[in-house]
Amino acid sequence: QVQLVESGGGLVQAGGSLRLSCAASENIFRINAMGWYRQAPGKQRELVATITSGGSINYADSVKGRFTLSRDSAKKTAYLQMNSLKPEDTAVYYCNADLKRWFDSGYVNYWGQGTQVTVSS
Repeated sequence: QVQLVESGGGLVQAGGSLRLSCAASENIFRINAMGWYRQAPGKQRELVATITSGGSINYADSVKGRFTLSRDSAKKTAYLQMNSLKPEDTAVYYCNADLKRWFDSGYVNYWGQGTQVTVSS
């Protein structure tokens, strides 16, 4: 069974920091792009940041300069360091990745279960 397991969400005051982690399950042979999306109540899911297998990173304008996305290929894990958090960053954050098991013919896109981030003013 393929899994993306997120951790690190929680409640923080405005101006604070959180670090999210997204770990792919052990049966994953290869990972292409990984990224984070978020969905606030009553809003559509939106891109936060993505990173390719080559290390190219794309950030939403709203998080540039505050959030940093990185990945550890050996650990099959992506990290989202979130600094200077604002109340408008409050949302459920979802990990997303293109994964391939050894017997897959190509990459398959998966979502994590989501982790709540709440920023109080």
